[in-house]
Amino acid sequence: MKRHVLLDTGPLVAFLDRRDEHHEWAVSQWSDIQPPLLTCDSVISEACFLLRSLAGGGEGVLELMLRGVVAIEFRLGDDLKPVAKLLSKYANVPMSVADASLVRMAERLPESPVLTVDTDFRLYRKHGRQVIPTILPGKR
Repeated sequence: MKRHVLLDTGPLVAFLDRRDEHHEWAVSQWSDIQPPLLTCDSVISEACFLLRSLAGGGEGVLELMLRGVVAIEFRLGDDLKPVAKLLSKYANVPMSVADASLVRMAERLPESPVLTVDTDFRLYRKHGRQVIPTILPGKR
């Protein structure tokens, strides 16, 4: 069972939305991860926004947090300069604040993979040149 997994928006949305193309994959991944999945405020905000048309979507995100399945382990204010530097470096991708926050979390928790459906994490690097371990659909 995996521990200290960093959670991106896509798998969170897919886990809660049965209509999402990655729903079965997300449910399968979550069953192999020891809670809590670690994330940032930006991921929570994005997920609630994307799930706004799903009955109980935003509430489902917050319920996962209340139950300790998902935990916010990042304060943007504490890492503002490194996040800003990442946003500048990857402006051509473009990189979101959520993605930059997860890259920064990966720098601080070096053995923690990012659970994501976003292939841009194959391009992003921690500490400038290190590959970020990821858990992506279709990737073992």
